[in-house]
Amino acid sequence: MSFEATPKITDYELLEKLGSGSYATVHRCQKKATKEIFAVKCVEKSKLTRSSVDNIITEIRLLRRLKHQHIVEMHDFLYDDKNIYIVMEYCNSGSLSGFIKRRNVLPESTCRFFLRQLALALEYMRENNVSHFDLKPQNLLLSKTPQVVLKVADFGFAQHIELGQENTTIKGSPLYMAPEILLRNCYDCKADLWSIGVILYECLFGKAPYSSKSLAELMEKIRLLQKIEIPQNTRISPECEDLLTRLLQHDREKRIDFRDFFQHDFLDLRHAPCEKNFERALEIVREAVEADTRGDLEQAYHLYCESLQFFVPYVQAEQDVAKKQALRARVRTYMQRAEEIKHALTGEKPPTQSSVRNALTPRLLYQQLHALSHSSPALRDGLEIGRQGELYAHEGNYRAALESLKTSLGSLVPLLGQEPKGQRRELLHQQIQAWMKDAESLKSLLSARDMQDDKDIPNSHNTHSYCSIQ
Repeated sequence: MSFEATPKITDYELLEKLGSGSYATVHRCQKKATKEIFAVKCVEKSKLTRSSVDNIITEIRLLRRLKHQHIVEMHDFLYDDKNIYIVMEYCNSGSLSGFIKRRNVLPESTCRFFLRQLALALEYMRENNVSHFDLKPQNLLLSKTPQVVLKVADFGFAQHIELGQENTTIKGSPLYMAPEILLRNCYDCKADLWSIGVILYECLFGKAPYSSKSLAELMEKIRLLQKIEIPQNTRISPECEDLLTRLLQHDREKRIDFRDFFQHDFLDLRHAPCEKNFERALEIVREAVEADTRGDLEQAYHLYCESLQFFVPYVQAEQDVAKKQALRARVRTYMQRAEEIKHALTGEKPPTQSSVRNALTPRLLYQQLHALSHSSPALRDGLEIGRQGELYAHEGNYRAALESLKTSLGSLVPLLGQEPKGQRRELLHQQIQAWMKDAESLKSLLSARDMQDDKDIPNSHNTHSYCSIQ
């Protein structure tokens, strides 16, 4: 009977084994001098091939440089006659893979929470011209302190690669590899975006889009460009579906680019949690209260909603339980006040400062524009859909209101570009601007509602029209 020898490392006490691979094991460890807890990757030299040596060197070199809140930090690097030791930040809640397996599927709000953190890490990597090339749930570690924080790990396949630069070396995990890698074509840094699409799909639906019993089966699905389908009897938002569709494009030229990914509405990185954005939220809500006090309800409503766009991500990321509860209560107050004002604004009302500036109340603006639309059925239909959105909002059905406004704007914005100069063009421009502002405010209210109820699991009885991504 043979026993696996525990690696020896002088300055650290190795504790239980956390995992193992073909040439390395990972242990939890404690630094003897400070009692700090770390994770140590123990690499057995005798098992290293030339390529695995290159991977280790690359990982050490990159981890020394990459310092980001959503990337696992390397604290030390040691070696002896038998082993190489990479001492890293210890993540105490396993991996995203285990998180998914325990819950089967994740609510969309949770998917957004994790994907936003992954996107911030990817944005930092792109700023440093680094591509990971092995993004998968097993390499996304979770640390709970007490809020769960996602951190990208395992940079063994990573490399410096600039936009447009190509590679031909096969690397990564087949289930998460971009088609251009698996088919042995040239690939570039956009391969990471495909992997993120697979991760998002797995978070939403509990399995990867090309889950297969064998590598041969997987390769056949990729070779045939098999359509990736959103499972029936599931429901995701249009923003989520749009991002998923654009990430999981077989043709890398049609795949979303990094700029559009980082600016996508589903991620909303512009309102990502940080102290600067929290101060901005406080500033906006002070302006909302001032407008509310002086009776400028329309301005107050939009300002309360704008503040929620900054508050909600910050609350979701807050790690102190007491602070989180206090912030939730604060957000609930602003949300309720915004909803009260929204109801008060319905119907005819005395003109506010903004409506005086525009010379028309929202109701009169719509009525005058609608009266001028009879010669253009497309314009009339777009206006009526937008008006239906306003009615949905008055009823408190914000999701239907937002969808109606987005549908309306999707038809009215192109029409504005075709409209000749004149009164109708000016009124249409004002209406589009007003409904764009309303749509942003409704998105804020919906995100605040979702946050208040973010433990909800999507109802399996909710239906979604059958959809194929490709």
